[in-house]
Amino acid sequence: MTTVDLPPSDIADRWREQEATIRVKWGEPGTIPLETMKTMSGMEVFTAIRDGRLPTPPIGRVLDFIAIEFEYGRIVFQGTPRKEHYNPLGSVHGGYAATLLDSCVGCAVHTTLPAGKGFTTLELKVNYVRGMTEKTGPVRAEGKIISVGNQVATAEGRLTDSAGKLLAFATTTCLVFPI
Repeated sequence: MTTVDLPPSDIADRWREQEATIRVKWGEPGTIPLETMKTMSGMEVFTAIRDGRLPTPPIGRVLDFIAIEFEYGRIVFQGTPRKEHYNPLGSVHGGYAATLLDSCVGCAVHTTLPAGKGFTTLELKVNYVRGMTEKTGPVRAEGKIISVGNQVATAEGRLTDSAGKLLAFATTTCLVFPI
């Protein structure tokens, strides 16, 4: 039976198990010194974070999301919406989805960068498809590059639940620059 054939509750359980396995290796949240960033490619940075040799991004602790998998040009973040993420209307604030999507599209770009290169988001476009609540369960934001040049990169991302339902999607344009 493939993951696609599993009921959403079983997929959610598998996602939670995968997340727990990854969290065991992770270090404390913090920022990476600029001098260190200058010497590492994007792939080296994500490998070092995954292996606990570099600190995890503080935003991940605040919104409770982590990188689940990554490869050149692609990254997946997972989080579980909670009441702490609610807006006054009783649903998950759109900023939660926007942050997961901004992270996955930006980091997809970062995976392609050589040592000495950095990036920043110039533009982020998010389309919301479905709302989230604490009952949504784990969600995944997958970012993939569209194009990476010497100065400009573009990427796209999709936020889905364990049933495969699209919750939101985004595109980004990033500025690539020497660190």
